[in-house]
Amino acid sequence: MPREHRKRGKKHKKQVEEVNAEVAALHRNSAPNEAQNTEAGPSWIVSRPSSSEFNAEAPFGYVDSEVKAYFRTVDTQIREWQDGGHNVTEDGDTDPNDNRRMFFAAALTEMSGKEKELSTDPDCSNILERMAYSMDDFARRVFLDRLTGSYKTLIRHRFASHVCQTFFEVTSDTIARECRNIIPSTPESADEGELLLMKDLILDASEELLPDLPSLAMDPFASHVLRALLATLVPTLFHSDHKSSIRSRRSAAHKARQGPRSSVFVPEVRKEAAPTSNLVIPEYKTQARKFVIKLGDALGGNEVRALAASQVASPLLQMLLEIEADQNMALSPDSLSDRVLDGLITQILNNDSEEYLASDYVGTLLRDPTSSHLLETLVARLPDNVFEVVWKTYFKGKLSRLAVHPVANFVVAKCLGRASGEQLRQASKEIEGVSDKIYKSSRTGVFRALVERAGTLGAGEAAVLKTILSAASIDAGEPDGVKAFVPCLLRVIVVQEYQKLLETQSINVQKPVPDSRPGWRGHVEALEDPQAVKTQGAILLQAILKLSSPHNQLVLDSIFAQSTDDLIAIAHDVTSSRVLDVILTSLSVPFKEKRRFVMQFIGHYHILVDDRIGSRVGDNCWAFADPYLREKIARSLFSQESTLAGSFYGKFFARNLNLHLLKKDPEQWKAAQTKSRAAVSAQIEQRAHPIQPPPAKSPPSLVASNPSTSLEAKKRSKRKHRAEDEIDKLFKEKLGKKVKKAALEQVTFSDDAEEDKGDNTSTKKRKKGEADGQRDDLQEVLGAVKAAPKGEGNHRAKKKK
Repeated sequence: MPREHRKRGKKHKKQVEEVNAEVAALHRNSAPNEAQNTEAGPSWIVSRPSSSEFNAEAPFGYVDSEVKAYFRTVDTQIREWQDGGHNVTEDGDTDPNDNRRMFFAAALTEMSGKEKELSTDPDCSNILERMAYSMDDFARRVFLDRLTGSYKTLIRHRFASHVCQTFFEVTSDTIARECRNIIPSTPESADEGELLLMKDLILDASEELLPDLPSLAMDPFASHVLRALLATLVPTLFHSDHKSSIRSRRSAAHKARQGPRSSVFVPEVRKEAAPTSNLVIPEYKTQARKFVIKLGDALGGNEVRALAASQVASPLLQMLLEIEADQNMALSPDSLSDRVLDGLITQILNNDSEEYLASDYVGTLLRDPTSSHLLETLVARLPDNVFEVVWKTYFKGKLSRLAVHPVANFVVAKCLGRASGEQLRQASKEIEGVSDKIYKSSRTGVFRALVERAGTLGAGEAAVLKTILSAASIDAGEPDGVKAFVPCLLRVIVVQEYQKLLETQSINVQKPVPDSRPGWRGHVEALEDPQAVKTQGAILLQAILKLSSPHNQLVLDSIFAQSTDDLIAIAHDVTSSRVLDVILTSLSVPFKEKRRFVMQFIGHYHILVDDRIGSRVGDNCWAFADPYLREKIARSLFSQESTLAGSFYGKFFARNLNLHLLKKDPEQWKAAQTKSRAAVSAQIEQRAHPIQPPPAKSPPSLVASNPSTSLEAKKRSKRKHRAEDEIDKLFKEKLGKKVKKAALEQVTFSDDAEEDKGDNTSTKKRKKGEADGQRDDLQEVLGAVKAAPKGEGNHRAKKKK
């Protein structure tokens, strides 16, 4: 079968009976045609099928084989550029993107007028999706303008639906630039009319699809396109966290197999990406409201509840519920939320009693793998008075059963995320009776929700921690129980099982698995070792560390009670190392405990950083340490300098240490570390309190009234274009960028007063100081060269003559 006729998805072999039936039907249909052809002429002349028949696979016609061959070469070239990134040979006289722009312009010219045919082709649809990321704003507008009027057919198509979805996803950047008045110039043409802006094209597409929304919501291909369209209309609600619900798993897997998809052009400053998640357009908000109203008017209560149970339509209904809650439409009779809750909101508005009838349908939603996601959205977005009723009707007194359920526990965790202090205490008491079952089944999401909500409210933290200790059968009053707290929670096992593993000495300390690959540090996976570190336990420990002091002290005491080898084993694991990261980043952990944690590794840093994961933990410790603590860490590694230089991962940590400069000039080393520490603190402060960016362009009067600014700019420009020193050029050619320049600052030996004297004595001293400074600089450069790590590249040895 030709490639252009192949379909995505798995191949299903036809049964023998189906093949025989098709052959018989083919003979029956061809009999009258053969008789007609015999009367008209020779038997080898066959009339062409009528073009008036609708072909579902190619509703706009097939693509010529020559055009398909051309676009295959386009796809190959774009793949090479995307795999290679932006590595282009830059020349000062020519634009590095010229060749790529010419190539892309030729492809767009060939595409003109064939957009619909290419979109429905199985091969060319993938190529169009890849090209979408490299199209400029004008090309995207032209492409979507050509599709206008045919969206109802395209989004139902097996291949064209993916093209429409991809273009709706990439248009957010174009819309953001249009909102900032960055609009490319449109070439004048007498034959064609006015080209609309992208934000108007999106409105036209939504208006075209709005009348058929109920039927499109149940279509397996159109449903995903509608999700992408809603995400474009309301980007404040559906940002990067909702991408998994917008694109199906099969589509995401197919897209991942196609390789990286990004722009093939070198990024330019004038086209820097704008934050689209905060973009609010009034027309888009109104259009999204129309989608909610249309679905509510077209469908009844039973039909909406049927959508909630559908795997195709449930994610779309979930997004519509988010829009309804965001625009304060949920608290009204017969809203979508009211229909999903089986009329509960109508009961609340019409009835003042405290007891409400529970619906069996909502109880089914709690335990259904598909509909439970919809219920998670509801309990998170419902108004407070409705949530109170939902809590009393469906969760209060039933948490002991729901928290253990493999599906309902996720809804319980989402519900606990907005519980009040009283509800949190009630939940802790109910869950404590079945905490051991929850813990042994590794469904710790309920525990994590309890901890996070207690930390947010600042209440009930002790009760929540007591529930977790009861689940793991740990006594916090005994030293052995404190020591076993972190290892037990990391592996999600009870303390008795942990003690048995210690007695038999079979506990996994995450020793490296031997491998033939150089520089690789293997780790035992959870599938090979059932007692390996689990993600659920590590996330729970991170949540406990964020509690206020002294409620997080139990985790810290357990960390400090571990031996150095066990602590390093925790740091070398990809999952458990995140717990150590939170110790340094959590605002609730006292400063003295963080300092104590950093000092815990002194004397063992060369072992800690000799690992892919452990080197990151070592870098975090170094970034936190003050200059005095950094000096203690560096001096403890004097004897391990050669070990660090020969380590595949430790050599990067050794560059931060700069041990050569510390041995030669400790004061200059301290000054450099103080400066580095201040820069890190400034970055942390800037993340906590971001500064508003300055305006894009300064008024001309301000620039003209400050001559010093232009003078400094001229000096910087001269330094930038100054000829490179011969020695620096030689070092750069031989070593490249392998040697990171140390913080070498020239020391001035004479002050301004001595320079003003101008006598012979000061001149001699100054010349002597300059000569000594040059010798010192040369020694520092040679020392840096000696300390440079080896083995980063293959250097061809020179042959002896």
